[in-house]
Amino acid sequence: MTMTWEELGWERLAAGVGRCRLPGWDCTTGLVVGEGTALLIDAGSSLAEGARLRTEAQQLAGHRVTHLALTHPHFDHVLGVAAFAGTEVYGAVGIDTVLDGRHAREELRADAVGNGLDACLAEEAVDALVGPRHHVSGEWTLDLGGGRQVLLANVGPGHSAHDLAVLVPGSPEVVFCGDLVEESGEPQSGPDAVPSHWPAALDRLLDLGGEDALYVPGHGAVVDADFVRRQRDELTARFGVS
Repeated sequence: MTMTWEELGWERLAAGVGRCRLPGWDCTTGLVVGEGTALLIDAGSSLAEGARLRTEAQQLAGHRVTHLALTHPHFDHVLGVAAFAGTEVYGAVGIDTVLDGRHAREELRADAVGNGLDACLAEEAVDALVGPRHHVSGEWTLDLGGGRQVLLANVGPGHSAHDLAVLVPGSPEVVFCGDLVEESGEPQSGPDAVPSHWPAALDRLLDLGGEDALYVPGHGAVVDADFVRRQRDELTARFGVS
């Protein structure tokens, strides 16, 4: 049974395009519906959250999730990946160094637990975690059928070493920014951030979407191009980028 975005607590942004704000870390997950296809953007913070997203996305699309794009390799965006068996998974080139290595996985688990995820849920998700099959080094166009194409763009590094943005053309155009943009708090700069490149990554987002696009942050309310520019200028000043 197909349900409406509102009935499931999702925010509809354009025809066949929406997002939800997950509890806990106010993390955004996006959905783009094609013809017999569905692209999910980020997978949630646990297998249970991933399973919930899979079920809701299927209800909204009327068919299963066929594609999954990971905006960056932080626990609240990737630990639900294993709930999407059989889905074509995409990430920025190099993301496997975070998701596949033993030491990197331990750091991912520790970060999740340190931020409040139940240790058993974190262990379960990390043990089951699989990296993307498809690695985006520049731009990659996905044909979702029915005349719908979506652009995956490796715009980083910035917030992380492996930042991927998703552009959904249309009226309005929608840009899923991952944590390159945050609205509900100050942008977070962890040990894998590359501050010297972050403002340039935001310039690339602005080039992708243009002046009238909707920019969907990794955390918080949807913003406009002016907000992205202000955040770029704040990050430039904060990190002393020339």
